[in-house]
This record gives sequence, C-alpha cells and structure tokens, in this order.
Amino acid sequence: MSQRARPQEWYATRSVGDAVTHIEEPFIQAFYRCNIWHVRGRDRDMLVDSGMGVVSLREWVPLVTERPLTAVASHTHFDHIGCHHEFDERVVHRAEAEILAQPGRRATLADPYVSDDIFERLPPVPFAATTYAVKAAPATRLVEEGDVIDLGDRVFEVIHTPGHSPGGIALWEARSGILFSGDIVYDGPLIEDTYHANAADYERSMRRLLELPLRVVHGGHFPSYGRERHREIIRGWLDGKARGS
Repeated sequence: MSQRARPQEWYATRSVGDAVTHIEEPFIQAFYRCNIWHVRGRDRDMLVDSGMGVVSLREWVPLVTERPLTAVASHTHFDHIGCHHEFDERVVHRAEAEILAQPGRRATLADPYVSDDIFERLPPVPFAATTYAVKAAPATRLVEEGDVIDLGDRVFEVIHTPGHSPGGIALWEARSGILFSGDIVYDGPLIEDTYHANAADYERSMRRLLELPLRVVHGGHFPSYGRERHREIIRGWLDGKARGS
C-alpha cells in the first residue's frame, strides 16, 4: 500500500445529538477504528478516547481546542489513547495508569495489531507501522468506580467495567440516558482474548450494564445503538457463554 492520506482528511466529524460529536479516522479499517467522542459541557468539555495518534487531533480537529477539556481513556489500548498526550487533563482508571504513563507496544496491543493492513489508506509521513508507538501521557487524575466527570451542567459517573482490560470504564449520564461504553460492549465482534482480559470480570461487567435504563450507547467501535439493541447484544452474549460457545 503506497497511497497516503493527507493530514487534513484524516479525521471526520459529525454531530450525534445531545451536544455529542463523533470523531473518527475513516482510513482505518472498521474493526480497528476507535470511536472518539467529544462532549460539550457548560464549564468544560470531555473527550472520550483519542484515536491512534498518527495525526494530531489538536491541530486538525479545532473542536477539541475551543474550551477547557478533560481527555478520558476508556482503557489504554493503542487505538484509544494515541492523542492523549496532547491534552493537559488526562483521566484513566487506576488499574491502567501505568500503561498510560509507559505505553509500550505490547502493553497497548500495538504489537501485534498495528500493521499496514489495518489501513485503507496509510497515515501521512512519517508514519511507519514497524516503529509506531503511543506517546507517554501520565494521568493527571485517576478514577475508580463511582467517581464522576463533572462538566458543570453534565455529570458522568464512572462505571468500572473490567474484562476486556483491567481498567476499562464506561461513563454514564443518568439524566440523559447516555452510556459511553468503551470496548466492553459495542455492536460488533467483541474482543475477549487480550493479554490482560479476564472472562469472569467480562461476564460481571456485561451483567452490570444489562439493566441500565439507558437511551443510547456510544461504544468504542462501530455504530451507536439504543436500549433494545443493547439488551439484545448482552443477552445474546450471555446466552452464548451459557452454551459454552
């Protein structure tokens, strides 16, 4: 693959309602393409995940520089924390603070997943898959179950959702019924075999999220969906575990 994207076309943005903007990297294949979520608040904004980091978010997506912003990591895999170093306020669950501060290729899953094959069009020069690495972005705040991200007029509760990774979190806004679910659940193939995944934790997290009175789920990958689809996904997953599949 020789064709490279220009930096100005690397990101695509669209409003999804509720003062939430979806940011994505369209030249990454869907399976590896992280959903980046920007949330507008009264006093500050929130960014949930930050993509691969192969093109600067701050330089090419002006939305993320307009107001004070808290960058939250749903977890610390390469496709979710690549631009966290660009922001002054960085939040992660305590269990993955070390990875955010020292994001080695294996720890972030860049090894073995990052290769030219995951792209529809390669990132701009100087990107090279063999030398790709996430930049260190030590957290300025560590969170645990029950903590909140307060944007002034909006409050998101941290739900600890281990299973895909030990420090995975979801963010729940009870007033609006919005859940940012990270990679524990989304409408696509779920990954349960990372080096630090845990099957028992994964099942507990899925059962925890099943009965939330949510309206919409904005996941770490693939399209957003509503309450009925959410329950269908989780119940199907749980049924599969009960059958041993």
